[in-house]
Amino acid sequence: MVKTFSFIAVFLLIIDGLRSQQNIIPRPDVLNTVATQFTLTEQTAIVANRAAMSEAQFLASWMFEATGKQFSVIDMASMPQENFILLSASKKSNEVTSESLKSLPDSVRSRVLKADRSKYKLNFSSKSIVINAEFDQGVFYGIQTLRQLFPVEAELQKLKLPYALPGLMIQDGAKFPHRGLLLDCCRHFMSVEFIKKYIDALAYYKMNILHWHLTEDQGWRIQIDKYPLLTEVGAWRIEKDGTKYGGFYTKNQIREIVAYASARHITVIPEIELPGHSSAAIAAYPSLSCTHAPIQVENDWGVFKDIYCAGDEYTFEFLESVLAEVCELFPSAYIHIGGDEAPKFRWEECEKCQKRIKKEHLKNEAELQTYFIERIATFLQSKGKSIIGWDEILEGGIPADAMIQSWRGMAGGEHAAKAGHDVVMSPTSHCYFDYGLSSIDMEKVYNFDPIPASLTKAESMHIRGGECNMWTEHAPQETVDSKVFPRILALAEVLWSYPEQRNYQEFSKRVEQHYPRLKALDIQSGFPKIPVAMVPTPRENTLMVELKPAFEPIFITYALAPPGTEPGDKLLPYINPIVIDRPTLLSAQATMTEMRYTEPMMWWFEPHQALNDSLKLSYEPSPYYTGGGSKALVDGRLGSTNFRDGAWQAARGEDMEAVIDLGAATEIQELETRWFMYGNAWIFLPKSVTYYVSDNGSDWKLVGKVESATDEKLPGEFFEPFLLKNIGMKARFVKMIAVNHGPCPDWHDAPGEPSWLFCDEIIVR
Repeated sequence: MVKTFSFIAVFLLIIDGLRSQQNIIPRPDVLNTVATQFTLTEQTAIVANRAAMSEAQFLASWMFEATGKQFSVIDMASMPQENFILLSASKKSNEVTSESLKSLPDSVRSRVLKADRSKYKLNFSSKSIVINAEFDQGVFYGIQTLRQLFPVEAELQKLKLPYALPGLMIQDGAKFPHRGLLLDCCRHFMSVEFIKKYIDALAYYKMNILHWHLTEDQGWRIQIDKYPLLTEVGAWRIEKDGTKYGGFYTKNQIREIVAYASARHITVIPEIELPGHSSAAIAAYPSLSCTHAPIQVENDWGVFKDIYCAGDEYTFEFLESVLAEVCELFPSAYIHIGGDEAPKFRWEECEKCQKRIKKEHLKNEAELQTYFIERIATFLQSKGKSIIGWDEILEGGIPADAMIQSWRGMAGGEHAAKAGHDVVMSPTSHCYFDYGLSSIDMEKVYNFDPIPASLTKAESMHIRGGECNMWTEHAPQETVDSKVFPRILALAEVLWSYPEQRNYQEFSKRVEQHYPRLKALDIQSGFPKIPVAMVPTPRENTLMVELKPAFEPIFITYALAPPGTEPGDKLLPYINPIVIDRPTLLSAQATMTEMRYTEPMMWWFEPHQALNDSLKLSYEPSPYYTGGGSKALVDGRLGSTNFRDGAWQAARGEDMEAVIDLGAATEIQELETRWFMYGNAWIFLPKSVTYYVSDNGSDWKLVGKVESATDEKLPGEFFEPFLLKNIGMKARFVKMIAVNHGPCPDWHDAPGEPSWLFCDEIIVR
């Protein structure tokens, strides 16, 4: 009987261990269960050697919050015989600096500085828990794993003692040394308390980089003593409704945040944008621009033509002074200098910039930007810093020690790695968390592979990691949580454990166990994916629309309204598929226990004569804007005023031609296409849309031509129909040819850049 009981007890411990493994995020490299358990009591001591003493204090502080009990922290020389948690490290991470290694050759010093400091071992026995690592950083990560082995009551500060932990043996370490979050505090300002909350959350999931976006067109957020107008003027903008909006961080606040992050082994990398995205600085000091003309801090989103003048020495005097103060505040080895989306129009027209091109024997304005970046990089090197820049800085060559952050897909990072540059991957396809779940859901993030398949093993070593980017054009502070979480948990696992055999279903079950933990950390998590899938099925000239819950238990309600009107407050419970036989706005709401999907779920439909008919395109739709597939332009779904809603199909720099086969000769009274307009995003209406019909698909008859009458300078985001009425023709085939607007015009902030065409439907009535 005793043997049977022991066997059952051991079996239950193994099961508990397996459950713990399922709940740890990111997943440990090696985890084995052991047939023992450790019981935490009020008498448990925390033991540490010198290198791990700061981590011991951190653990003691957390355990006090978790239990309300004070735990003693003692040196290893006084280690008790049992009932203790031992933290041991060989050295402290901050002791390994470029200065301390200056006697080594450059190549050796570089390898030592980049060495992995994340590895740790965690072992249980009935008498102790031991976390051992070479560096204190590894000990800290072991503590985060230990925290996740406790129940959520510990994070809620309600853990009752004694508490028994299942026996485990863990060996763990990060695959990538750069695991980060970009937080844009320029478009929308965020409080110091909010940033600290994110530092805590990053540490909990073993992320180690906070990329802090501090300067932009819409606001300058960092105090600079030499240039007080940067915060007196540049930190504030007048919104379109006339209100004043902004804020900035004082130097003391920045030091406080940097120290708070450092205690949690998180490096804060500041981004000081240059030469573009600099409207706020120029608004404060107009002499920084090529024209010296006064401008306002921008209150709109986009790319703007006023950038730092590359021909004026005052610009470099200003930037070097600013960066000198930045370097004093941030101990990071890297300073991010942006380098993206810098229109060259002002430089082309600037006498000083043209003189600089001639003097430096440069070929063009692209090489002038390279000169600009290299000069800033040289200055930062004198301060012991290296630069990180967006992948645009690859154009024309960059300093040898520069790191590239690849955002325009993976190609920039791939090119940089092949050229021997270190790379941070954050492509829009997987890592832009300002994008909605219709573009990037948690499963897509989990399937992200930061290492391009074309790289050799040696080249792949230059992929240092990745970042998720939380841009905040449309995300004030109160909405950031639901956009970042839970998607960042997927990226945390990808960058830490780099699972080669990925099982998203298993991962998502672990995430479900973390929702209460996130709530305990004061994070209002969003959904992992759109909670309701809208599935339209064409049936002759109608649509059967099914609303499918993405997971259970979700309660779905909906309302129908004519387009152009607001859905009523009265929502109906969804039971059966909805029949749509006329232009209709369908809105839906999903709720789940303690979670409500905050993004509006609205779909616009118009069933018509060409619904789901055969369609041939002359162009390859952008992979980022397919509209939903090969029949996007005849699926009956219309787009909203958000061009990223998944209903718009786009092509860049070319005309769009489409041919519809109606299947039989059909009486046609009206033809309509709808086009998106958003000049700031380089999206313009077509110059013209011409419609043709044919009986055989070869011989075409002109129906009519609609030309754009809308001012190309018109601001805002909207769509416009190109409609032909009273046609009265019978035909089997319909052809639409839309003529691209052409390059962005001279008045635009990106003159000469190819423009986009966005269409959502070809409507045949």
